[in-house]
Amino acid sequence: MIINLSVICPVRNEEDYIETVLAHFIRTEPREKELFVVDGRSTDRTREIVSKWMETNPNIYLLDNPEQYVPFALNKAIVQCRGRYLVRIDAHTEYADDYYSAILRVFAKTGADIVGGPTRTKAKSPMQAAIAKAICTPLGIGNSRVHFEDFEGYTDSVTFGAWRREIFEQTGLFDTALLRNQDDEFHYRAKSKGFTLYQSPDIKLYYYPRSTLKGLFSQYYQYGYFKPLVLRKVPDEWKWRHLIPAVFTLYLFTLPLALWLPFWLAPLALYALLCLWTGLRADAPWPVRLRMPLVFPVLHTAYGSGFLRGLFKK
Repeated sequence: MIINLSVICPVRNEEDYIETVLAHFIRTEPREKELFVVDGRSTDRTREIVSKWMETNPNIYLLDNPEQYVPFALNKAIVQCRGRYLVRIDAHTEYADDYYSAILRVFAKTGADIVGGPTRTKAKSPMQAAIAKAICTPLGIGNSRVHFEDFEGYTDSVTFGAWRREIFEQTGLFDTALLRNQDDEFHYRAKSKGFTLYQSPDIKLYYYPRSTLKGLFSQYYQYGYFKPLVLRKVPDEWKWRHLIPAVFTLYLFTLPLALWLPFWLAPLALYALLCLWTGLRADAPWPVRLRMPLVFPVLHTAYGSGFLRGLFKK
């Protein structure tokens, strides 16, 4: 039996967050929907909590994901979904009470095949807030529309995403070789086959970014590493913002030349001033502004070094 909406939530060790996800799913419209929690071998109480909710909510299902990574989880759920529309959510993200209703409204209004909202951010500490602010600036992520809260229109990719179920018949499922960026690759692939993607600020979600520079470096190194693998599959999606962090990282390796050519430090000085200027003029409390200039070099060198490694991966 086809129902209106299927929701997919990949998880692993999410006992601190999963109950919020489940409660939000149960209390929100539309009522005609199902939730697949796909668990990557959690060692905490995640499975126990989900199982308890399943006792009184027959539209919640628990699936096993022994491979543990997100693309495997998505594929395991997609083949079991009965919804006309499929929505992917994340346990570390908060959603407006009309999140699912807004998705259905945008599908109906636009006729798009894939829809989603911009990545709004939240934070619980000054450093997390600095990271949130930095990744939403042009200096941080270039001209990626996914971080532009007011942008509405057709685009290349969306946060998490909601899909018409029939598109999977032509696109296939998610690429399990991509442990990161699998959503970008899927959306690029869908676009190359003529499907349309639409971003609407009416679809509201709030993402908590990494709270430490170490965590940020690890995350963006992986994003950079897998991006060339994505772009090899869909070469029409190459953009300058993908290359600039790698060029900057290569430049840093040449800094010993400044021992003989002092002017070689000029780009680094200009970059440092740009980081300071962007951070200090941000609309944020001073503890956040003062931390932002530290975030940009971590963000760029992590992505750039990951990209260079991925570029030469066979």
